[in-house]
Amino acid sequence: MPRPVEAIIDLQALRNNAAVAKRHAGDAKVFAVVKANGYGHGLERILPALGAADGFAVVELELALCIRGCEITKPVLLLEGFFDEKELVTASKNGLHIAVHEAKQIEMLLAARLPQPLSVYLKINTGMNRLGFMPGQVAELHGRLVSSENVREVVAMTHFADADGKRGVDWQLQPLMQLAEPLGTKVCAANSAALLRYPQSHGDWVRPGIMLYGASPFDDVNAEQLGLQPVMTLRSRMIDIQDLQPGDSVGYGCTFTADKAMRIGVVAAGYGDGYPRHAPTGTPALVGGQRVGTIGHVSMDTLCIDISELPDVGVGSEVTLWGEGLPVEQVAASSGTVSYELLTKVTARVPFIVRN
Repeated sequence: MPRPVEAIIDLQALRNNAAVAKRHAGDAKVFAVVKANGYGHGLERILPALGAADGFAVVELELALCIRGCEITKPVLLLEGFFDEKELVTASKNGLHIAVHEAKQIEMLLAARLPQPLSVYLKINTGMNRLGFMPGQVAELHGRLVSSENVREVVAMTHFADADGKRGVDWQLQPLMQLAEPLGTKVCAANSAALLRYPQSHGDWVRPGIMLYGASPFDDVNAEQLGLQPVMTLRSRMIDIQDLQPGDSVGYGCTFTADKAMRIGVVAAGYGDGYPRHAPTGTPALVGGQRVGTIGHVSMDTLCIDISELPDVGVGSEVTLWGEGLPVEQVAASSGTVSYELLTKVTARVPFIVRN
């Protein structure tokens, strides 16, 4: 019998989430963001369920070429563009769309001899202060790009810093539109949170990411309320039971000490599988659909859960660590991180099982 930890990928849930994105997008086209190997779900596993998308967005050239290798001819956008001339030529040969966010990329693009012109997404820094040109540079750069034979079209692009928070998007959207409208460019700006909450931000292309995988981008609205379904379920089984007496400790560092008699389940999953080592005591899990909490430090190969109130479970009982019945964002919040990190950190030793 193999070690019981596994990740279930539900393609029907992914289709549902893509349909939710499409409905919210209205007339805008949808770039399905599948960077980081499809947010850890496995790019080639999930592509068959994303037929409703109008295009795909990645960071890695290798993933873009993988999409092309699957005989997908839809637009594929490199969100950070290219890193050298070789990548630029490869992008051109494969009909990729590219973002440009710094001066060297512009100069390299304008000087290159390319097999065919490219659709270029001019990244504008509207306030996130991560990547992009300052608004005062945009008109001049746009003029240089549209006059180049290497450029098919220019799209104005930005990224919202607080679409899921109190500031919202208008403080960034307004300067973006003040630049884009006089230039007559298309606009690509909305992430999952903006797509769901701010219709005025949709523009011509939207870029849903985390919502496709069934997690809410918001702290105040859960995935189920948004009509989203979890795509990945990480689960395992209990492989041992320990009975604790008052004063007994659990795990490395003896960070948890029982103050009463307890029954502890040992689960075959740990940080070697991608479960967060820093998850504190009380992080939720499910046993037979019933909610329990973790106990003590997470180890490389195991973690412990409190099953004192579940006398009917034992060795072999299934444990859901996140996914169906337990939103990944709840586990992330308990662990002081975000769902994106948990989904992308499931390790290679975990078997993936695909449900169509």
